Amino acid sequence: MSDAAHSDHPAHLAHHFETSEQQLASAKTGMWVFLATEILMFGGLFCAYAVYRRNNPEIFDIGHRYLDANMGAINTVVLLLSSFTMAWAVRAAQMNQRKLLITMLVLTLMGAFGFMGIKYVEYSHKIHLGIAPGSFYDPHVDEHDEAVKEEATPEAVTQAPSSKPQVPATTPLLPADQQSNIAPAHAAPLGMVAAETEPHDAHGKYGGGDHGHYATQAELDMAFTFFSIYYLMTGLHGLHVLIGIGVIFWLIRRAVRGDFSSEYFTPVDLGGLYWHLVDLVWIFLFPLLYLIH
Repeated sequence: MSDAAHSDHPAHLAHHFETSEQQLASAKTGMWVFLATEILMFGGLFCAYAVYRRNNPEIFDIGHRYLDANMGAINTVVLLLSSFTMAWAVRAAQMNQRKLLITMLVLTLMGAFGFMGIKYVEYSHKIHLGIAPGSFYDPHVDEHDEAVKEEATPEAVTQAPSSKPQVPATTPLLPADQQSNIAPAHAAPLGMVAAETEPHDAHGKYGGGDHGHYATQAELDMAFTFFSIYYLMTGLHGLHVLIGIGVIFWLIRRAVRGDFSSEYFTPVDLGGLYWHLVDLVWIFLFPLLYLIH
């Protein structure tokens, strides 16, 4: 193709393409190939999840108690709405609706920040309990122990039935001045009865599942595999969300500058495909990690 022919090309059209349609088709093919590699990467993690869950179901049950399904559900709704606004942004670019394009991209960006904000709250709570990724994994149940102590009031101990045998009625009575120095044989330390008879509510300060109680220290130590998979999969997904935030910022900047129109909206279209993948991966992560137990 001659230089004179190149001079007739629109500014957005690369020199090695004949038409804008050809450029868009080539770009979308490349994006689909990239998305296929992303699916293969996440697919390997899903396979690892399936294998470990099949071999260690009790560990996944323990870890599930520390995930808040309500927060996960809110994040799912947020991502679905942001996927909708991104699709609307692509349509606005195709229809030369610049203001609507900018509005939809900003709403998508707000959804992305909302998702990361909720994920930050989830992560910070687990890290506070020592449930951190990798070599930083050092869980403790101190707050859980405090909850048990709060339940162990003197009234609870008095009212709680004891499984120990009562003192026989034939036990000889001691003088009054000696009885106060001898504790009954069946007396338990303060709080023990309450700890044995009162179930721990998993819907309390942790916002956990419906298992009735949280894990013991030994169980939490065993749950390292679950939380390793949890942080790997959700962390990698969160990294993709952060990349998406950068892409959307870039799209907003170009949209404000007036770079997109019905003749050229390829970056918006490709950014939308990427964001839909981010949404799709989370739709699988949410039930596998938060709902199935």
